[in-house]
Amino acid sequence: MLSKNFSESEMSCRCGCGRYDMDEDFMSVIQNIRDDIGKPLHVTSAFRCSAHNQAVSTSGPNGPHTTGMAADFSVSGKDAHDFISLALDHGAAGVGLMQKGPHESRYIHIDILESNPEQRPRPWVWTY
Repeated sequence: MLSKNFSESEMSCRCGCGRYDMDEDFMSVIQNIRDDIGKPLHVTSAFRCSAHNQAVSTSGPNGPHTTGMAADFSVSGKDAHDFISLALDHGAAGVGLMQKGPHESRYIHIDILESNPEQRPRPWVWTY
């Protein structure tokens, strides 16, 4: 387990490479969110190796997920509101929202990346 509630398998790259190079501070942030929300959080994407990130994201080979400081969670409705509030309270610097379509396809991205005005200003909130 990488934390009390998050396993290596759920945080690992979905390409099959087996890497789960998650940042300790980020794991602490998401564990604190999980503790406060009081129910399981379903991770849809966490660590991504450079090749997989380039294949599935417009952020290319060096996107936020390749740092181990980002993850996407399947959450919608009132839970989404609570999740965003807790994420900000616990230090999320980036929040990406996909909240349209069927509830099972909705998700929220959070990250703790530092600001880099040329690539990723933080704090920042965006929609997909």
